[in-house]
Amino acid sequence: MGESMLVLIREGFEASLIVGIVFGYLRKIGRTDLDRSVWAGVGLAALISTVFGVVLHNTVGSFEGDAKLRAFAAISFIAAAVLTWMVFWMRRQSRAIKGELEHRVDAALASDSVKTAVLMVAFFAVLREGIETALFLIAAATSSTGWDVFVGGLIGLAIACALGYLVYSGSKVLPMKLFFNITGMIVIVFAAGLLAKGVMFLQATETNALNSFNWAVYNLTNISWLTIDTQVGRFLAGLFGWDPRPSLEQVVIWLAYIVPVTYLFLRPDRPSAVGPVPLASGDVDEPEELAAAALAAEA
Repeated sequence: MGESMLVLIREGFEASLIVGIVFGYLRKIGRTDLDRSVWAGVGLAALISTVFGVVLHNTVGSFEGDAKLRAFAAISFIAAAVLTWMVFWMRRQSRAIKGELEHRVDAALASDSVKTAVLMVAFFAVLREGIETALFLIAAATSSTGWDVFVGGLIGLAIACALGYLVYSGSKVLPMKLFFNITGMIVIVFAAGLLAKGVMFLQATETNALNSFNWAVYNLTNISWLTIDTQVGRFLAGLFGWDPRPSLEQVVIWLAYIVPVTYLFLRPDRPSAVGPVPLASGDVDEPEELAAAALAAEA
């Protein structure tokens, strides 16, 4: 539950800020009549993301034996790669998102079918977040029950929407830089856990797909509440890739990923020509400016 909730908080919050920029810009230029088109685009993106997740989940669920374990491993590796890319891409591009979205809205307003064009702007802006989220939830489901993932995802989405509304309405109570740094580190730890789980799935195949020795670094299976059959164990497994009896290869890949990636994520930012984020200074009042400043705090 914990991993799905945390991932949905971050992904959902970013999506809500992106949508907030579009809504705010439409209000700024006096085209609130297109709000329904934006909501339609958001809804369509959510629907397609859900269908993608269900189809992928059912497809993987139809596999048996080694094929299923290999599919779980592939999903874990892909999700880890996408998570890592997402964290660093958003950090690099966050300051430019507002201008890009406004440019797309302007182009949509100049098209022959304005409502459809605006719908597509919102659709593609949200679709990436939705597809990523569906992939992460399926990866999380490999170590948690479907119900835990579903409930955690709903809670995370509700929190994300509430945070997005606070920013859009002008609240400055949320320390954006700290929020993105903390959630970014959690995502990185989650990605490291996915890599370790991917190795575990491959080692669990009958043919031992990694041709590894599968030596255990430590064995805590005698501590009942730490096993993956318990709520605590499942939470730790989903969020950190916890294994009460990890192989040497699992530990090596976990460390080989998390040490350099954490360094790259936490190293001091280079001086930016864009200037400081004005969110906390009180000189930003428009909704799209507030949402853009919140995203820029991630940079």
